Amino acid sequence: MDDDDDVRAVVVRILHRAGHTVVPAADGAAGLQAVRDHLPDLVVSDIDMPVMSGSDLCCALREDPGHSDLPVLFISGSLVPGDTRPIGAQATAVLRKPFTSAELLACVEKLLQGGHRPGQEPSTCP
Repeated sequence: MDDDDDVRAVVVRILHRAGHTVVPAADGAAGLQAVRDHLPDLVVSDIDMPVMSGSDLCCALREDPGHSDLPVLFISGSLVPGDTRPIGAQATAVLRKPFTSAELLACVEKLLQGGHRPGQEPSTCP
């Protein structure tokens, strides 16, 4: 999910080329509905979005017993070292913009392989 059409298109293209099924959404509310409709293995979301922020989306997922363990990767250009917003929202991992295709794919593959437990601090990719 990303409100920037270009960033969203790039992420979708990278993940599709790697063989992943992607359900894009332009904001957190649409993303939350997509999670409920499609039951994904992973959520990739920007933090700063209209309607519902990525942080609010993540909090909603953590409060829902059916999705509380769903890995959430935040991608954002507004993060700076030491930013605690993803930690408070219980993101699984954080990837800072700009990122390369290889960085995104490495992070996605790591999250899909598991190993993260709810309540742990998010990892920084890569």
